[in-house]
Amino acid sequence: MARTINPIARAVRRDAFVDAAQRLMEAKGYEQTSIQDLLDELDASRGAFYHYFDSKATLLEAVVERMVEAAISAVAPIVTDSRLSALEKLDGVFAGIARWKSERTELVLAVLEVWQADDNAIVREKFRQGIVTRLAPLLATIIQQGQAEGTFAAGAPEHVARVAVSVLQSANDAAVELWFARRAGAVSFDVVERRLSAYNQALERILGLSHDALRGIDTATLRQWYG
Repeated sequence: MARTINPIARAVRRDAFVDAAQRLMEAKGYEQTSIQDLLDELDASRGAFYHYFDSKATLLEAVVERMVEAAISAVAPIVTDSRLSALEKLDGVFAGIARWKSERTELVLAVLEVWQADDNAIVREKFRQGIVTRLAPLLATIIQQGQAEGTFAAGAPEHVARVAVSVLQSANDAAVELWFARRAGAVSFDVVERRLSAYNQALERILGLSHDALRGIDTATLRQWYG
């Protein structure tokens, strides 16, 4: 008789590997965390690991996917809050994602350390696709509300939302670049602030908002990451 695999039990076991990977990455960093560390943490066999993941890179992919899902889930309730205007919702979503990252500094830094490696190009691309899939519908809902309120002067919400996500992804790429440059002492904090502010201004133009309508990332949060 063929062996029956319980999908729920499989998901729970896979999640246990991702949970352990996050803990180890926060404590030691990605490069310093080995598959053997993970096996020791869970008292698992190497065969069990390769049952769920093809390699350490696919484990990183699972960790990043978990991070994206958690961050978007954390801000999703803002979009359905009937007490908020569209502009308040947009600011709330951006601030919420920034806050989520700030509360998990060690994990985010562990991912940043290996983010630009050529070996992780597929992980980066899947991250980008995941952001579009999860964030664009939320932004489209906010844009539609903003148009109804007369605050946003933009085109079809679903199309404008995807353009807005592209700008946010470019901003994220610039933020990572600036983080490495800042750590190397190659750029000043003022350059960081002005460059990231330019993306905020681009979003305002895309959405048809007035200048400085969006709050953007506050200086205290920028200081946390860029010193």
